[in-house]
Amino acid sequence: MKRALISVSDKQNITEFAKGLEELGYEIISTGGTLKVIQDAGVKAIAIDDVTGFPEIMDGRVKTLHPKVHGGLLAKRSNSDHMKQMVENEIQPIDMVVVNLYPFKQTLEKEGVSKPEIIENIDIGGPTMLRSAAKNFEDVAVVVDPKDYDGILEALQKDELDFEKRQQLAAKVFRHTAQYDAMIAEYFMEETKEEFPESYTVTYERVQSLRYGENPHQHAAFYKRPIVQTMSLAAAKQLHGKELSYNNIQDANAALEILADYEGHAAAVAVKHMNPCGIGVSDTLVDAFSRAFDADPISIFGGIVALNKEVDSPTAEKLSSIFLEIVIAPSFSEKALEILTRKKNIRLLELDMNNKEAVNHKLTSVNGGVLIQSQDNGKVGTDDLKVVTKRQPSEKELADLLFAWKAVKHVKSNAIVLAKDGQTIGVGAGQMNRVGAAKIAMEQAGEKAKGSVMSSDAFFPMPDTVEETVKAGVTAIIQPGGSKRDQDSIDVCDENGIAMVYTGMRHFKH
Repeated sequence: MKRALISVSDKQNITEFAKGLEELGYEIISTGGTLKVIQDAGVKAIAIDDVTGFPEIMDGRVKTLHPKVHGGLLAKRSNSDHMKQMVENEIQPIDMVVVNLYPFKQTLEKEGVSKPEIIENIDIGGPTMLRSAAKNFEDVAVVVDPKDYDGILEALQKDELDFEKRQQLAAKVFRHTAQYDAMIAEYFMEETKEEFPESYTVTYERVQSLRYGENPHQHAAFYKRPIVQTMSLAAAKQLHGKELSYNNIQDANAALEILADYEGHAAAVAVKHMNPCGIGVSDTLVDAFSRAFDADPISIFGGIVALNKEVDSPTAEKLSSIFLEIVIAPSFSEKALEILTRKKNIRLLELDMNNKEAVNHKLTSVNGGVLIQSQDNGKVGTDDLKVVTKRQPSEKELADLLFAWKAVKHVKSNAIVLAKDGQTIGVGAGQMNRVGAAKIAMEQAGEKAKGSVMSSDAFFPMPDTVEETVKAGVTAIIQPGGSKRDQDSIDVCDENGIAMVYTGMRHFKH
């Protein structure tokens, strides 16, 4: 008679699976709560301590860590020496292990959970049994996912649980235990405040497979952290439209990162190719979106829009008047949904934006490795600014300077942003030199540049960028400062009555 050891925290469909194994002639061994559940369902299961001859002790911390369990799992059936030792030590083979682990992830997500409760939900015996069975997959079938129960019963009934399927089950086990350990490692890393330890292990869960990647010949999938921060695209609920693409997800994430910096106003952000093409703030959402649209009515076509207030019907009418790939908002009114869902392909995403918990680290892959840095969560306020010119910025200019500084942080370097009255009016992104970025921003702004302010993500190595702003009619500049030739730019500002402030912080974005 074959034997199956069943010990699960997630008891979904376990009684049906145990009954199926019993009908196939398996003797069932079980532990604790699982034993009671399947016995109550009429399964003739035996307790683990009847196998080991040793009681469960220390509140269940020690129950399966025993040679009669692991000998039964690890013995190679084709090895006569192993089989002889099993007989000598009165060990019976275990042919299947059905285990899922203590709910460590779910425990971490509980509000107000205590540290002792978290520690108690670190499973020891479960991963050990899974690893033993998976190592010996040629002889032992190992089951970690309740979704596999039906398929395994069907394969057993047809005598088709072959080497390949057992190996696939073993591979799933090692992915599962690796993820479990990674979450525990991350928890302790946060507790001990080790920012960059000697090894850095992270884990992700697949949200969906994508039709293709950045280009049609590339393959891609979307993964999320097991415990998702609230203002994350991975936590969004799609209300309408076709599946998100790889580029959609990149752009939508960029839009959310920008939007998170504009609190205290109704704000609208339009993104194209991961750069903002328009940002607007106002007292009403419809006005904020109008400003974002007017900032660059050409580039917004086919773009992504993120909004930080409920979409009402006036805003929905304006959104529906142009082609947009995605609209993200905390909610949509019933009338707004009715208006926007008339467009078949627009993706509407609903996302809780109340919790803007900062992301701590950013990972960027390079060939054969990964770069890890703390996220650019740097902010500046009025008190952080240093006026370096003879003329002080006016109150209105100061508000626009801080608005523009938030925007330039999210533009690919070299980056220049022109802004006026709570609206971006010109964006120069990703240029090989700063004066080139400035010229692009000023050309886009046109006549609107007169009386605007300018922000630069890094210092001016030469005065040429400032000289261009003089021609455009810019009245105030915000930049990090720190160049050996800072005084050259200050002199140009003073000669032309331009106010300039330093932040002491740069925002390179590569």
